Amino acid sequence: MSRRCPAPAVFVYAESSEQVSKFAHLWPVEYSDPGYHDSFQFLGNCLTMPHKHALVILQFIILGVVAGGAAGWIWGEAMLQIEWLGKLFLDTLKMLIIPLIFSAVISGVASMGDIRKLGRLGGYTVSYYLLTTGIAVGIGLVAVNLLRPGDGLNGTFGDISENIAAKQDVGMSDIILSMVSPNLIASAAETQLLPIIVFAILLSAALTTLGRSGEHVIEFFNGFNEAMMKLVTWIMYFAPVGIFSLIAARLGKAGGGDGFLKEIEAVGMLIVTVLSGLGLHFLVLFAILILLGGRGLPFLIAMLRALFTAFGTASSSATLPLTMECARESKLDPRAVRFVLPLGSTVNMNGTALYEAVAAMFIAQAYGIELGLGQQTIVLVTATLSAIGAAGIPEAGLVTMVIVLKAVGLPLDGIALLLSVDWFLDRFRTSVNVWGDAVGAAVIDRVINKKS
Repeated sequence: MSRRCPAPAVFVYAESSEQVSKFAHLWPVEYSDPGYHDSFQFLGNCLTMPHKHALVILQFIILGVVAGGAAGWIWGEAMLQIEWLGKLFLDTLKMLIIPLIFSAVISGVASMGDIRKLGRLGGYTVSYYLLTTGIAVGIGLVAVNLLRPGDGLNGTFGDISENIAAKQDVGMSDIILSMVSPNLIASAAETQLLPIIVFAILLSAALTTLGRSGEHVIEFFNGFNEAMMKLVTWIMYFAPVGIFSLIAARLGKAGGGDGFLKEIEAVGMLIVTVLSGLGLHFLVLFAILILLGGRGLPFLIAMLRALFTAFGTASSSATLPLTMECARESKLDPRAVRFVLPLGSTVNMNGTALYEAVAAMFIAQAYGIELGLGQQTIVLVTATLSAIGAAGIPEAGLVTMVIVLKAVGLPLDGIALLLSVDWFLDRFRTSVNVWGDAVGAAVIDRVINKKS
């Protein structure tokens, strides 16, 4: 059998035919003379963007972020005329989410072979999510206690909106129920990713028990996943224009520079607190990357396209295709890329959890309510668990905010003021969410390689 890659690929040598067959279902392989040694080619490199192209696109994406901010600041509402370009880019990315996640999770889980390995890998992954999300919430609580952004506001909030009021009855039972959908088509239409991921994991586990008939289905999804990643590569050539349009139009919608300054006037210290906390947590994740993932600055540079795209789109899910593309280019184990990243984009919300802890304390300070150590511990636990568990609920960010406020008896009216700058902070916390996912994939990659 001989299937050749049109581009240079990485050669990895196996000592036996058993090792070749172990990896053959992951990538097409080319066998050499069995009298020498068996070898096989990882063809993943054939499907990633050329390195020079990736560097050029990264430069243009950074330029798009800066130029979009400047254009929206100066020309304001006039930039709404190009909003359709950003929407086209965002919708194109969203178009790939469901088929990419479904095929990637099935391919990633099936590549583990022994289903018991899924339990171990899942345990490591969830432990990482809990650890980093807990650290993020802790950093947020320290920052908000030191800077106290809510002091002096005297509860100057608007009325509670119907949308917020409708979320008051959401409880933990709803979060658990959201993991299983009675209608996967409806979940896909509403981009509710968690039930899709749960079904894909169960289906893949079942396929690994069916022998030859299951292998044919797995091989189909392997090829389908590679085709999806090829589409991602093509779409990224449009990224600089799309990101420029998204940022310029959103700042224009806020009224340009003057309108934006008016929006942040009342909550300027909140913005400083959140951004300080997110920046510190970004550094903590980088330290985890070095200590537990065995990688450093080159990995961060490789992920910059995904991070700037996350900033432009303000969506971890929409950024997922590019996050996976960058991880593949960094030569992470495909099992880590296909399992950890789709799950992480849905349930690993480090930046969001930090923001919600800060927001809860901010509202308490604005109302003159002092939360003691016990109540702040409740905030820490609730924000950590709800950020991970509420992923399948529509408007998950708002739901988790309501859960945290209700846990310590704080009024929901305070959310109204936060919403005025939420669109701005959302871009930073989404970038931290994506960075947390990427670091998690690097950590799990090292775990897999050690086990191997």
